[in-house]
Amino acid sequence: MVNQNVSNERKKELQQLDPLQRNLLKAMAYAGTYKKQLLLILGAMVLVAVVFAGIMISFQRSENTASNLVAEAMNRYNTLADDPKAAYQAVRQDFHAVLNDYANTSAGRMAQVRYAGICMDAQEYDKALEWYEKALENVGKQAEMRNFLLSSLGHAWLAKNNQERAEFYFKQIETGKSDLLKDESRFVLAKIYESRQDTSASKKMYEMLVKEHADSIYLNLAQDMIDPVSVQ
Repeated sequence: MVNQNVSNERKKELQQLDPLQRNLLKAMAYAGTYKKQLLLILGAMVLVAVVFAGIMISFQRSENTASNLVAEAMNRYNTLADDPKAAYQAVRQDFHAVLNDYANTSAGRMAQVRYAGICMDAQEYDKALEWYEKALENVGKQAEMRNFLLSSLGHAWLAKNNQERAEFYFKQIETGKSDLLKDESRFVLAKIYESRQDTSASKKMYEMLVKEHADSIYLNLAQDMIDPVSVQ
């Protein structure tokens, strides 16, 4: 009789458990039943975390190494900057080591831009074009950096006396959303059209420059090339 009362009382207690307690008891029962599986899942999660942490540490180490190598190369270049050709020869192998081994790092991608500028100064225009193009492929949606690279490519083609290719790059800046270097692009395009004796297209670029770029270093030059009355 006593046992029956105890059993009945226990049943009442269990029936009176709140939802949280019932869920905890169910979870404990589940954990006990599937303990081995849960331990395997937990172990896999820990392994993934360890691997990810290792990758991040390795990536950061590569980033730091690439950054240091580029800084050393630039310091060496700056000591010889008065002779661009000699400076280019002095750091060429250093930059190629970074560009080959650390191309996927931020420092490696920036090294493409720096090295292209070094090639440009040394009148190695084909090399400059090669690395400016590669940098442009990696720039993504960074509009300002993209304009800088488009302008650099345009100037490299001008240095090679290819106005048609130069126009292709400057036109992308002129019609783009970012205002960075847009005044310069319009001035260069005006000069290109001028050389073709396309007076109408040239004048249009000058007028847009005067109207939309009041603080441009090319403003006075553009004003001198157009009729002041037309831009009132």
